[in-house]
Amino acid sequence: MASSTVLRDPTHLFNPPKFRSFLSHSTPLSSPSSPFWNSNKILRPPILRTLPPSSTNIVIKSKLGHQPPEKTSGDLPPSSREEAIEQARRSLSSSLSKPLNNPRLAGKLKKQRQPRFRVEIPVLDESPASLASLVSSIFDGISLKRKGSSARILILWPDTVTQQEAGRAFRSGAVQNDVLGSAEGLAWGDVAVVVSPESNRLEEIEAICAGFDPKPVVMVNPKWGADEESELGQQAGGFVASFEVVYSFMGLEVRGVLSRRKGMVFRYAKDGIPANAQWEVLVEEEGGGAGGGELRMVTRFKKRPSVVEVETVLYNLMAANSPVTKSVKFVKDAVSRASGLFSRR
Repeated sequence: MASSTVLRDPTHLFNPPKFRSFLSHSTPLSSPSSPFWNSNKILRPPILRTLPPSSTNIVIKSKLGHQPPEKTSGDLPPSSREEAIEQARRSLSSSLSKPLNNPRLAGKLKKQRQPRFRVEIPVLDESPASLASLVSSIFDGISLKRKGSSARILILWPDTVTQQEAGRAFRSGAVQNDVLGSAEGLAWGDVAVVVSPESNRLEEIEAICAGFDPKPVVMVNPKWGADEESELGQQAGGFVASFEVVYSFMGLEVRGVLSRRKGMVFRYAKDGIPANAQWEVLVEEEGGGAGGGELRMVTRFKKRPSVVEVETVLYNLMAANSPVTKSVKFVKDAVSRASGLFSRR
């Protein structure tokens, strides 16, 4: 039976009842009666083609219970919003440390590529206050030094409303909040952070990067999805690809006629070296009793998997265990809300 893919809000998709048994280091979350848990906005579904299993370079484990290499709690997918923020902060701190403290010597070294990084982490909702809260949670507590002093962080917001919310949210004196398109703070900052940009502003972002070079630039939660980047054109697509993803995760649901299983696509460059971090696909194990409902890693990708590639992995996984597999449904990775991504203990 053919599978289908729909981009949906994660409220309905990521609430595994036994998530704690796999992520034993997790902490309690807030009440599900709060707005954090209640959101029903449906995102526009894309048009996708079906990809036959033989056309993808995917290694599917024969058993869902396959154990990945031993990991510490800090390597595991996040089980709370706070933990996701801490992981994103750690990956950025590691990634930015070297370029901040090893400046290029003009005329001495061969021209090097500007350090560019990308973080994708769900927000509570799409409001300016929620976006400002998320970004301030990451950068207010980040440990970035340049020549022994706190690095100055220039944050460029999509509009003045969000910039004003950020002014109320931030506590750090090492942060300056500005609006995307303004060049006033480029000479001041040691790191530039572009927050939630639309694809129609890529030319502005490219100009900012050129004016900020050789200092590092970070992009947080771009509004376009990863599968939309192939439609941006060669120049814009190449520019977007120059931002290395150091932290990202996406909620998944495999939906059958009689059951649903949850999962996640996850990447975490803890050591600040994206080349060392693979993209992992984890799926909730079926069945009750001991170990039932745990998230198990079923495959890894060296490059970011497309929606179709992940769909193929999960469809084959479900079809191998059940003849009644109906569909695989996805959460939009970069801008999905955090409402249903973390289970309540």
